[in-house]
Amino acid sequence: MSHLRNPGKNGAEHSFEVSAGDNLMDIAQAEDLEMEVEDPEKYDAMPEPSDDENDMLDLAFGLTETSRLGCQVKMSKEIDGVRIRLPSMTRNLQAADFKGAKKS
Repeated sequence: MSHLRNPGKNGAEHSFEVSAGDNLMDIAQAEDLEMEVEDPEKYDAMPEPSDDENDMLDLAFGLTETSRLGCQVKMSKEIDGVRIRLPSMTRNLQAADFKGAKKS
């Protein structure tokens, strides 16, 4: 098991147990977490972003030096305990955002 830390919407730090191989986007959606890597050491332990990921990040608001697409970051022992949050503005869309879509 790996651990993920998140400041949460109320500012209180939360820790979650997650499985190796889970990606940050799925974890964040399941736990309603804010997501951006905040630990430079953990960021450096991640594989480099692909050209496709960098192209997608070019379209994002509020990038930082440690911005990544959550769907591209898989949990591993190397990033155990990583702290993440969402940037202040996002363009994240999901089916439930569209009129008539059912929220699950």
